[in-house]
Amino acid sequence: MAAATIDAPSEGAAETRRRSLLAESDVLLDDVETLRLRDQTEAPTRLREAIHALQLRLGRRNPPVPPATLHAAHDLVFAVQQRLMAANPNHPHPNRHAGRPSGQPVMTRVADNRVWKVLALPSAPNGATDAAWLELVDCTVERALDRWCYAQQHAARAAREHFKAHVAAAVAEAAWANYWELLVEAERINERLSARQRVRSHAALRT
Repeated sequence: MAAATIDAPSEGAAETRRRSLLAESDVLLDDVETLRLRDQTEAPTRLREAIHALQLRLGRRNPPVPPATLHAAHDLVFAVQQRLMAANPNHPHPNRHAGRPSGQPVMTRVADNRVWKVLALPSAPNGATDAAWLELVDCTVERALDRWCYAQQHAARAAREHFKAHVAAAVAEAAWANYWELLVEAERINERLSARQRVRSHAALRT
């Protein structure tokens, strides 16, 4: 009983810390996208230091040298987000999806050689459609929505500043398409599972 009393707060603190780090990584991604929309390529010192600090808070004793370019910074922070999402206590061991970690982004080209990373829903672990996997699916859809919100904010800012508005708009469009695709796919998954549950319930009633 004493052990349970000790473990519960510890688990809660770990989840609070995970969510805090995820929110911090969102802010860093926002900074990266803002700089990229301003046509910058090099990561400023403050951003490099913030990324380094984030890795230290993640528990990495000897993190790699902070990225010098914004492209590398984006890749590193996004990779951190995938690890934080995979650390969801309700799904501690997500399975791999199409040969890559769950939620791993893939590249899509938008405008003026600008690329955007889109998310993919995780596959069900060992084919088991349990509640933990469904929660991870919902988390991935929510992450895609967050990324669209950021892209939309950048598009509005670029339009006001008359600076590469067409690129920012293309990024926002790609982000929305990714979110909508994942949302529709997630809804189909839930519909199929609900239909299966209804069939099982009817079968149980007949027996």
